[in-house]
Amino acid sequence: MSKEVASQLKRAISRQFSMNSFLKNGKLSFKRQNSGDPRRNNMRFSLGRQSSLDPIRRSPSNDGLCVPDNLDLTMQLLFSACRGDVGGVEELLESEGVDVNSIDLDGRTALHIAACEGHVEVVKLLLGKRANIDARDRWGSTAAADAKYYGQVEVYNLLKSHGAKIPKTRKTPMAVKNPREVPEYELNPQDIQIRRSDGISKGSYQVGKWNGTKVSVKILDKDNHSDPETINAFKHELTSLEKVRHPNVVQFVGAVTQNTPMMIVVEYHSGGDLGAYIHKKGRLSPSKALRFALDIARGMSYLHECKPYPIIHCNLKPENILLDRGGQLKVAGFGVIRMSEISNDTARLLQPESIDRSSLYVAPEIYKGQTFERRVDVYPFGLMLYEMMEGVPPFHPKSSEDAAQLMCIEGNRPPFKNKSKYPPDLRELIEECWDPEPVVRPTFSEIIVRLDRIVTNCSKQGWWKDTFKLPWK
Repeated sequence: MSKEVASQLKRAISRQFSMNSFLKNGKLSFKRQNSGDPRRNNMRFSLGRQSSLDPIRRSPSNDGLCVPDNLDLTMQLLFSACRGDVGGVEELLESEGVDVNSIDLDGRTALHIAACEGHVEVVKLLLGKRANIDARDRWGSTAAADAKYYGQVEVYNLLKSHGAKIPKTRKTPMAVKNPREVPEYELNPQDIQIRRSDGISKGSYQVGKWNGTKVSVKILDKDNHSDPETINAFKHELTSLEKVRHPNVVQFVGAVTQNTPMMIVVEYHSGGDLGAYIHKKGRLSPSKALRFALDIARGMSYLHECKPYPIIHCNLKPENILLDRGGQLKVAGFGVIRMSEISNDTARLLQPESIDRSSLYVAPEIYKGQTFERRVDVYPFGLMLYEMMEGVPPFHPKSSEDAAQLMCIEGNRPPFKNKSKYPPDLRELIEECWDPEPVVRPTFSEIIVRLDRIVTNCSKQGWWKDTFKLPWK
């Protein structure tokens, strides 16, 4: 091959990868010189025929080409497989010690490439070297699927005789037509493990693992893919989670939208939820109750101030407040309740039946089916602050349903049994938060200022004596 051709080939590869490749988990990966999304890079260098599932397939002529000097070993393996060079492939695998399952940027192995080109002897060699026969590229295609698509009958039959399976094309309601449109948050479902004994909990989060890390996973049963309301609710929650980043808000990890079942993955917190914590610990120390209250208020203030539209929780309750290992609280469960905007400040539930009116933490305006605004979330915050200080829910031991009726219909409020533990300002704040009139309730940004002031005053005045510590210490 002429020096000019070799130089052009090197430059083409250089545009796609930096030559500083690194070995990770037994596979060679590549650092891109351009940090942009590879799905949006139209200049991707390709080797022969491309994946059968790639809508933009390139088939450059490779006749007469040889592997340039100093080319990365993985790329040498793929080029040799593309040319049908059995000796070259064998030498790289044995002498150079290249992993038979090494991949390029598109997740393509030498078996993918050889199957596309119909090089039977190379395929036999790779299978003899224990190549992963069902490896999938980033489009989800296998070597057998590629061989079938390009009419390589002998290779296809060979792979089938070795147990290769053609992956079924499973379209989801959120599937995109062009791989370049796949969302940035998309996760590979093969990286997510959920114990079989756990089963699939429809509409709720369960513990799983993503790349060995514990996560919480919500699985949308594929039987619900034909239900527009369920899909819209899934999309709404996903959109809400995707755009938030705050220390006091549960962290979104990613989602599976291009494969079934569709999933939403968020961070897992081993500390459980606030409800279970209070049930176990009972009444919290004033300092801890204030610290927890500030965590919740900061997370909710962030959600309410999201641009261009605020995120109204509508389902704020102790079970949706999670504790991380460091004892910090994280707001979770938002984005589940869908609402229709009536004006810039008011909204109404899109599906009133999605709210459990027997819940103690439902604000009066939602309980009565009225319009509401963002301070609908301040009401349950007041109840949670009361519960942290008292150690029991309002009107305990009455049922949640009876307590909700007492508060939302009859307008009753629970007594403060541990009055000596409440600074006057804190009791006043709780009473304002659960006021039946939303206009009386403070915003979360105002609540943060008032809680900070209470902490400072209590420290100066010696409230709670030696038991009190500043929340951030």
